[in-house]
Amino acid sequence: MSTGEGACELCAGMGGELVYQDAMLRVVLVGDADYPGFCRVIWNAHVSEMSDLDQDARAHLMQAVWQVEAALREVLAPHKINLASLGNQVPHLHWHVIPRFADDAHFPAPVWAQARRALAPAVRASRAALLPALRLAILRYAGRAPGPQQPGVSHE
Repeated sequence: MSTGEGACELCAGMGGELVYQDAMLRVVLVGDADYPGFCRVIWNAHVSEMSDLDQDARAHLMQAVWQVEAALREVLAPHKINLASLGNQVPHLHWHVIPRFADDAHFPAPVWAQARRALAPAVRASRAALLPALRLAILRYAGRAPGPQQPGVSHE
């Protein structure tokens, strides 16, 4: 985390449960009960736009986003992954990496829309039970945990 502008919540706090961090960014689990596995990739320094970063920093950030996506696909096998970098409410550069399922509360609408259905408690629990494996997969994709690398996936 950095000392950012004013009351920026992503400068003042982690923004979720810390899974991985390096000198430039961190990956957190958001802790949304309806979306187990919902992650954020947060740039540590307070900047608001991708164009605020130089080319190498942008590449590093997007590599982390893709690695989190790959870990989510491997562990949770969602129907789709949603990627979003909005920053309208929190103007600190971060990416949402959200596993989506045909039976989730909002599908096919965005997770911020009005819910269309309730997620069955047993389904929620079975997905939440995969979070320890997801944490390890994120670390493995980042090159920080033992285990086989995925074909065609760079861990650098």
